[in-house]
Amino acid sequence: MSSSVIFLSIPGLRERDLSVMPRLRGLMAQGDQASLTSSFPCVTWPVQANMLTGRLPAEHGVVANGFYWREERRVEMWTAGNDKIAAPQIWDLLHQQTPRRTSAVWFPMLSKGCGADYVCMPAPVHHPDGVEELWCYTQPRELYGELRDRWGHFPLPHFWGPLAGIQSTEWIARSAVDAAGRFRPDFFYLYLPHLEYAAQRTGPDSPPAQAAVAELDAVIGTLGDGLAAAYDEAEPTWIAASEYVITPVSHVTYPNRVLRQAGLLQVREEADGEHLDLEGSRAWALADHQFSHVFVRDADSGTQQRVVELFRNADGIAEVLAGDQRARYRLDHPRSGEVILISAAHSWQAYYWWLDDRHAPGFARTVDIHRKPGYDPVELHVDMASRTIPLDATLVRGSHGAPVQSDQQRGVILASRAGVLPRPALADVDACGVVLRALQEA
Repeated sequence: MSSSVIFLSIPGLRERDLSVMPRLRGLMAQGDQASLTSSFPCVTWPVQANMLTGRLPAEHGVVANGFYWREERRVEMWTAGNDKIAAPQIWDLLHQQTPRRTSAVWFPMLSKGCGADYVCMPAPVHHPDGVEELWCYTQPRELYGELRDRWGHFPLPHFWGPLAGIQSTEWIARSAVDAAGRFRPDFFYLYLPHLEYAAQRTGPDSPPAQAAVAELDAVIGTLGDGLAAAYDEAEPTWIAASEYVITPVSHVTYPNRVLRQAGLLQVREEADGEHLDLEGSRAWALADHQFSHVFVRDADSGTQQRVVELFRNADGIAEVLAGDQRARYRLDHPRSGEVILISAAHSWQAYYWWLDDRHAPGFARTVDIHRKPGYDPVELHVDMASRTIPLDATLVRGSHGAPVQSDQQRGVILASRAGVLPRPALADVDACGVVLRALQEA
């Protein structure tokens, strides 16, 4: 048995999917399986931070897939570095225990500048003329050039947007096998995003989503064969975990439109349409799948109460938390909004603030994950007539992020070795301890 652990972080993986994933089942045939409950908010950045630190957002500070820096009046979506995780991660803890042991981390979003020995994550270069150059951040720095020369550029258009598909996950797997052959890290964390796409586009039970499960399983099979060869006769311990489960949605809410109509959100007219006026707004919402952080200027108590009243009993909103109530889900952190809106299971929240599509800002019709002050799954669709992103949020058929309240929202965690998983039901924060114990016991 090897002293190494390979951890597959798989958003959207459901227990029922395993019946049509023979390669994944084969990897885990001699080991354990448990249910896995993601902690709210059940979205990429917070859940990955939960798994890597064993802590919740109130401690590590990752409260959404983006941040609003109040003093700068600046939104940061999908660009933050590892310093935003205010807690030691698995590779840090492993180095503390045994400095000579190494880690590799492949494609989780907050890994830039992390303490792992080997890193690869997308980091396209944005030039002043608007041209985007494909690139990845790697540690060591020269590694991406070497991976590119062998496998071609990381296919960023297939990682997110209307063209998102299996090609990005295939590249992640191929490059990971390449890196494992060179470095043989003791801990290898891989993010395999493929189940994200069709489940949100057409629904988690749609034929395209079912086809995606089979496609991912084939890649996992290739990955398993490649890593077995890379680690030679030393068989690693495999762990595969759902980040969260995507569930069907049939409704969308627009918190920024509600705030605008109430006179709390302001816009400014620019040449390409209406832009959010962060300085002039008394309240605005950073919408992120099935929840929003509502940021209230100067934390004014009267405005907070107004926001609560606007959304209490609103269609599609299950909970409205203000002030100390945010501690219910351990989101009582300075980076959180003063009010948090949580969707009902059948609904999600769109970032739109314009009341007429003719006044939408130019970036709304593009794949622009950095300029949009909120998550936009409509970017998975395309209007073929105009070759742009449509402005119809009702196209989205799957979402995630709301607190887990039913087995339909619960994921799964598997291990290839018996005894690795301590209980039949685990939470995402348990993953850190599971990995560290497996490394100690191996």
